[in-house]
Amino acid sequence: DSREVMSLFKNTDALGVTPADIRGCPLGCLGIPEFGTDFAMQMLIDANPTSFSDLVRISGLSHGTDVWLGNAQDLIKSGTATITTCICTRDDIMIYLINKGLEHGQAFTIMESVRKGKGLTPDMEEDMRACNVPDWYIESCKKIKYMFPKAHAAAYVMMGLRVAWFKVHEPLAYYASYFSIRATAFDYEIMCQGRERLEYYINDYNRRKNELSDKEKNTLDDMHLVQEMYARGFGFCKIDIYRSKATRFQIVDGKLMPAFSSIDGLGDKAAELIEDEASKGEFLSQEDFKTRCKVSANTVETMDRLGLFGDLPHSNQISLMDFL
Repeated sequence: DSREVMSLFKNTDALGVTPADIRGCPLGCLGIPEFGTDFAMQMLIDANPTSFSDLVRISGLSHGTDVWLGNAQDLIKSGTATITTCICTRDDIMIYLINKGLEHGQAFTIMESVRKGKGLTPDMEEDMRACNVPDWYIESCKKIKYMFPKAHAAAYVMMGLRVAWFKVHEPLAYYASYFSIRATAFDYEIMCQGRERLEYYINDYNRRKNELSDKEKNTLDDMHLVQEMYARGFGFCKIDIYRSKATRFQIVDGKLMPAFSSIDGLGDKAAELIEDEASKGEFLSQEDFKTRCKVSANTVETMDRLGLFGDLPHSNQISLMDFL
C-alpha cells in the first residue's frame, strides 16, 4: 500500500494510466493537497523523492521563501547537494550544525537568524567554517528569507498521504470528495458529457491559454482531474432533479452523480433550494420547477437543453390535444 501511494509522487503507474492519457501531468499527485500544483510537481520531478522524509523536506521547501528557486533547486540540479542534504526546513540547520560540532546554543542562534531572513554575521560564518561547513551551505543560508518548521511540513505531508491513499484505493470516493469540496470551477456541461467533449474543451482552453479569465483557468485545472478520472475508466451519470444533492457529488451505480451546483450559473443557495423543493414532492412542469426553486429562465433553459428534465412538460397548462 505505502509503495503504491508513494509512487504517485514519481509517476502515474499506481493509477493505471500513462502521462499520455493525462497530458501535461507526468505524476499521479494531481489533486493531492500540497503536491498537486504545477510548482510542487516540478519540485517533485527535480528532487526525485523516495521516502516520506523526502516529501517532508519538499513540503518545507515549497513553503519557504528563497529556499527552493535560485537556491536548493540549483544545488540539486548541479549535483552539489541532494534532497537529503540541502536546507529544507529551519530544523535542518540546527541539527546539521550540531552534528558538524557547533555549540548547541550557537547552532540555535544561527538557525533563528537564517529562518527569519537575517542571514549570517561574520562571527557566525567564522564558526561554521571552523567546523568545516562547506561554502555552498553557507551561501545557501545567506539567500534564505523565511523557513518553514519541520513539524508543520510533516503534518501537511501526513494529510496529503491520507488523501493519496484514497485516490489509489477508493478512487470514486476520492473524486466525489474532491469535486464536492476542492473544485472551484467545475462545469457540468463541459466535464460530464463524456471524454471526447472534455478533450475538445481542454484543447480549446489550451489554445487560448494566454487569454483565459481567472474563472477559465480554474475550470482548466478542474478539467485536468476529470481527464484523469476518465482515463482511469470512471464516468458520470446524469444529474437527477430528485436524487442529486445541492453541492455534494454522489457515487451511484459505479459512477459519479454531479451536484446541482456544477450547472453553470447555479449558485450554492439556489442548488440548496432545488434539493429542498425536490424533497417536498414532484414538479408538475418546468414552469413549476422555475417558480418553486426560484431559478432564472436561463438556468431552466440550460437544464432542459442538457436533458435534465426528462419528459417533464414545459408548462402547467394542459392542451385540449391531450384529450384527443
